[in-house]
Amino acid sequence: MLQTPHQSLPAAATVPAQRTPVRDDQAGPWHADAVCRRDEAGLFFAPSKEPTAARLSREQAAKRVCARCPVLLECREHALVMPEPYGVWGGLTAAERRVVLTRRRRMANANATAGSPQTEVPRIA
Repeated sequence: MLQTPHQSLPAAATVPAQRTPVRDDQAGPWHADAVCRRDEAGLFFAPSKEPTAARLSREQAAKRVCARCPVLLECREHALVMPEPYGVWGGLTAAERRVVLTRRRRMANANATAGSPQTEVPRIA
C-alpha cells in the first residue's frame, strides 16, 4: 500500500489547531453525518512547509472524501460563513473558498449598485 505524504509526519506536527463547530440546535446536526469524521484530520489540513506536489495530492485525496459525503453542501456553507481559514471543507480548499467569497461580495455589491432591493446572495454549490 502506498503511503501518502501526510501519513509519515507525526499528527501533532501535521494538524493545526482547528476550530470545532459547536453542536447545538442552531449549528445543526450535519457534523455527525460528515464522512471526514472517520478519516485522518491530517488529510484535510496542511502540515507546515508542505511541498506543493504533496499539498496538491493531499487536497485531491481530501476532495475525494468530500465528494462522497452526504453533508458536503452544509459543510461548504459552514466554511464560507465562518469563514474557515484553513483546510479542505465541503470539497473546497481555502483558496477556492476565497474565490467563492469574492464572487459573492461582487454579486452583492453589483446588486446594491444597480439599485436592486437587497436580497440574499445565492449560494454557490
